[in-house]
Amino acid sequence: MIDANTRSEHPVQPRARDSFNQQTMMATLDATMTEADAGSCVLRAPIGPHVLQQHGAAHAGLAFMLGDSAAGYAALTLMPEGAEVMTVEMKINLMAPALGDALEAVGNVVRAGRRLTVVRAEVFALRGETRKCIAILQGTMIPVDPAAA
Repeated sequence: MIDANTRSEHPVQPRARDSFNQQTMMATLDATMTEADAGSCVLRAPIGPHVLQQHGAAHAGLAFMLGDSAAGYAALTLMPEGAEVMTVEMKINLMAPALGDALEAVGNVVRAGRRLTVVRAEVFALRGETRKCIAILQGTMIPVDPAAA
């Protein structure tokens, strides 16, 4: 995990931003990348009426997509230049209903290996000044050749 004291104020690596901007699903969700630095990434998406489940909370799919992408972009920041990233596997623990105005996913690299990168993400429901952890994800990412993906 990256020490917060070594990061500049909310940097976004151009490589991660450019890849993120190609994801039509993130655009559909109105998601934004607020930070992407060596080994970490933060994404945010509003909880709109089109992403709710039957009880009025954000659907778990939104939490999974944001957590998976935040973890993936955290991994990408440490991968060789020219590589892209794909998920090999991802596990999610849902801990509370996603109630609020938006979800924020904070992805971090646990261990960057030569071929596989172990990642984790926490997903928070945001309501005003309140921030509540609603999910934790852990998974594995792999670098891929963009031409072969």
